[in-house]
Amino acid sequence: MTYETSFSQVPFVYEALPTRVVFGSGTRSALPAEVERLGIARALILHGQSHAAVHRELKQALGERYAGAFDGARMHTPVDVTETAMKRVAELNIDGIVAVGGGSTTGLAKAIALRTDLPQVVLPTTYAGSEMTPILGQTHDGIKTTQRSLKVLPEVVIYDVDLTMDLPTGLSGVSGMNAMAHAVEALYAREANPVICALALQSVRALARALPAIGADPGNRQARTDALYGAWLAGICLGSVGMALHHKLCHTLGGSFDLPHAQTHALVLPHALAYNAPAVPQVMAQLCDALGVERDAPAALQAINRAIGAPAGLAALGMPQEGITRAVERVLANPYWNPRALARDGLTQLITDAFRGAEPRTYR
Repeated sequence: MTYETSFSQVPFVYEALPTRVVFGSGTRSALPAEVERLGIARALILHGQSHAAVHRELKQALGERYAGAFDGARMHTPVDVTETAMKRVAELNIDGIVAVGGGSTTGLAKAIALRTDLPQVVLPTTYAGSEMTPILGQTHDGIKTTQRSLKVLPEVVIYDVDLTMDLPTGLSGVSGMNAMAHAVEALYAREANPVICALALQSVRALARALPAIGADPGNRQARTDALYGAWLAGICLGSVGMALHHKLCHTLGGSFDLPHAQTHALVLPHALAYNAPAVPQVMAQLCDALGVERDAPAALQAINRAIGAPAGLAALGMPQEGITRAVERVLANPYWNPRALARDGLTQLITDAFRGAEPRTYR
């Protein structure tokens, strides 16, 4: 049995999410006006240590509306870090959040918003895409769980290409592949619809064109613009429809073994797509067209991984080999919807191949 999508023959539901987007170069100059529009009088800026200079710039731009900063965000949004940040929110009487950084900083902003319903303005510096979603993933005691709530959806996202120009080449590539995963899984999502599929395919085209070009020339502004545009579209996809096996695997692996988020997504994506390929032949044909290959979309994604210098496999990220069995058990214990049924042997081989950095295969 295969899973096909024909939008001329099936009903579908599409719901637009109410995030305001400002896109371009130099667009962070719009921050004061956006903060004022939201009625924020005491803003807390969340940022990583690598964006200390940007924090100082934004602090000056906000003037009296700046109330303080917090630079302790961590991967996978640990609950204890959120609790520490919440103390800062209370101490400073914060009424709005400005987050500048990648997925970790955005995740912390969302975690604060879940608890407070404070408005958020996010300035992404990577291609994570999570800023466009009402989804929050949090980690507690090595278990990463996700939930969906409009309370965590940022009110404003300011995409400034300039903030991505100094993103290291290696991180640029895997961050872009993380975004690619959102678009790929949207194509065979249970809630798939023609609007999201059109955005997903456009995202794949933009990212597939941009990521190798950035690897060859990190200062290529057009490629940086294409990558950020593709990531934005991928984020819309992620926020609009459910995901499947790939995202379940990455959440399990990242939370269980504290693996870096973007790198894990990049390494798992070709294998997860290969696992689902027999169930989604129409999607595979669309992906081949978007990736500019005649056949074998998983191999094309793996080729992009090679071109961007992604790590050789999950082992290179620090995952222990004995963790393969544990990961399979956790995936099977609480599985996501997936177009193809989850089989223990196939999942074990999939994770083993991703662990070793092998080429994707047909998983049975």
